Amino acid sequence: MKNTILDGILFTGEGNGKKYLALLWVKQQLEEKLGYTPYLGTLNLKLSKESTQRRKTLLKVKPTLICPPEGYCVGLLFKASIRDLECAVVVPQVKDYPEDVLEVIAPVNLRDTLKLMDGDVVNVSIQV
Repeated sequence: MKNTILDGILFTGEGNGKKYLALLWVKQQLEEKLGYTPYLGTLNLKLSKESTQRRKTLLKVKPTLICPPEGYCVGLLFKASIRDLECAVVVPQVKDYPEDVLEVIAPVNLRDTLKLMDGDVVNVSIQV
């Protein structure tokens, strides 16, 4: 198995990731597919131009799917790590979702655990 490294600048999102992760069907699927309950919140990264291009390669591999009930979008799920800390990347299949944004989840609050602040550059190693 090889990894793809994506880098981006940390920014505060609108809270939609937290709402998504709080949905019972999302929580159950993530627990089943990742083996942990994710912290209620995502780490949002604005990808560099190079990483935005590399992110497109994720669409060429078979992801794990978060399968929604009617009215919700499918999510693509990729296991990943940041500084040897287990995490995952969720790519919402929403029309017009920005290609240069990456949402990362983990069993812990990544900001607190890794002592991160808005503006920090974060490297994510994604299993492909």
